[in-house]
Amino acid sequence: MSAIAAARSTERGEDVGVRSATRVVALTSSLLTQRMLLHANPPLASAPTLSVRVWSTSASCDSLEQGGPEPFPAVRPFCEFPHNYLRRLNDYTWDARRRSATRDSIWRHVRQGRVSPFVQMLHWPAFVLGRLGLERIVERWLEAFLVRYERSVEATERLRQFRPQLLLSTGPHRYEEPAVVASAKRLGIPTLALITSWDNITTKNRMPFRCDGYLVWSDHMKRELHEYYPASRACPTYVVGAPQFDAFFQKRYWEPRSAFCSRVGLNPAKPIILYALGSPNLLKEHHGAAFLAERLCRGDLGDVQMLVRPHPIFDEASELRRLESFGGAVRVQRTGRPGVPTAKRSQSVTEVADWVNTFRHADVVVNLSSTATVDAALCDRPVVNLDYDPEPGRPNQSLVRDINHTWQHFKPVAESGGVWLVDSPADMVHAVRSYLARPALHRDRRRWIAQYVCGFTDGRSGERIIGAVTDFLSRTSSARQDRP
Repeated sequence: MSAIAAARSTERGEDVGVRSATRVVALTSSLLTQRMLLHANPPLASAPTLSVRVWSTSASCDSLEQGGPEPFPAVRPFCEFPHNYLRRLNDYTWDARRRSATRDSIWRHVRQGRVSPFVQMLHWPAFVLGRLGLERIVERWLEAFLVRYERSVEATERLRQFRPQLLLSTGPHRYEEPAVVASAKRLGIPTLALITSWDNITTKNRMPFRCDGYLVWSDHMKRELHEYYPASRACPTYVVGAPQFDAFFQKRYWEPRSAFCSRVGLNPAKPIILYALGSPNLLKEHHGAAFLAERLCRGDLGDVQMLVRPHPIFDEASELRRLESFGGAVRVQRTGRPGVPTAKRSQSVTEVADWVNTFRHADVVVNLSSTATVDAALCDRPVVNLDYDPEPGRPNQSLVRDINHTWQHFKPVAESGGVWLVDSPADMVHAVRSYLARPALHRDRRRWIAQYVCGFTDGRSGERIIGAVTDFLSRTSSARQDRP
């Protein structure tokens, strides 16, 4: 059964109660946002006044038949020319008008070597447009041009069939979801965007389409949104907290230390050092984990054990092969499904519980400037944060320093006093030993990190999302009724 046919079948089977509820389509194109929708407290779909359909890149027709997320519509890419060229011109125009330390650093260290000379040449006209203050005119024209380009015939047809009163995008910066947002805009369906993560506003290229409202984690993110996207100031913007962290506060995911350790092959009586890895596409962090594992096996850290946690989107089992020689004191957690495309990956309830309990039962968390710092802070676990590139030869040392001391989302955290910044492997060992001896060290500043990044630390972001959706629908309904 095709996705469209399945959607039609479901539509015909709806009862009167569902038909009377407000119809919402929620998009997710990453396991990180899917767990926001499915594991928030409460999940969006549990609102009694809403009939929510989740369109997910990781869903299948079998999932739809079982009452789960529906498959994401087929999406084709923008044409390289002129669409993507014009999008880069727009990005560079805003960069020229509003200098950003983060974007300048990303360009120097990451993107400059990855784009063609023809794209790089767009900086010249962008500089002129930015200096003339034409960035808003350029963006409005570009949006109108891009909206007319049909990237997903299937999305347009399914939206016509379901007739939702709201489209919620949880990945407005990503590849797939803007195609459906464009379909909704052509059909006159109001759109609401949840900014996926605390770094997306300052590190990602610009969102191709304006939405009618926005959901953000914190007051700080709200200020950033209004600064980088001035048009958003005229839209409802809701501060809802970080919904993925609701799972940390739900006891149904909690597991006793003994049971957790038994499953992952650790000794519950010994301290656990958690080494949380980030994206291997940016930095080769496994070298730091290998060094720490070597020192642990030599006995330099005492009678402890280590759990290495790969990023769930990038876990391809390569870390296991590199670290398996260290023996039973070092374990590598399986967080992903090797061979499955990243957009199609998802997390089961068991895998979400693994994530929650990994941080709950860690005694010290080591990472390199990632959101694992926030996971640890929410669980009041000491955080050792690398301020050096662990790859031999340190080829990306300048990038690491910029992330910690220049990038706008992480600089306040790195310099907050709530993490122990280490600038060498020996310093990392010293920091881990110190935290194992004094776990309460820097506790107050860790609480500050959690509050600053997440906005709320009560595990009720799902409740606020439902309230925001309800308020937004009320506003859009009133606005339509007020039209002459």
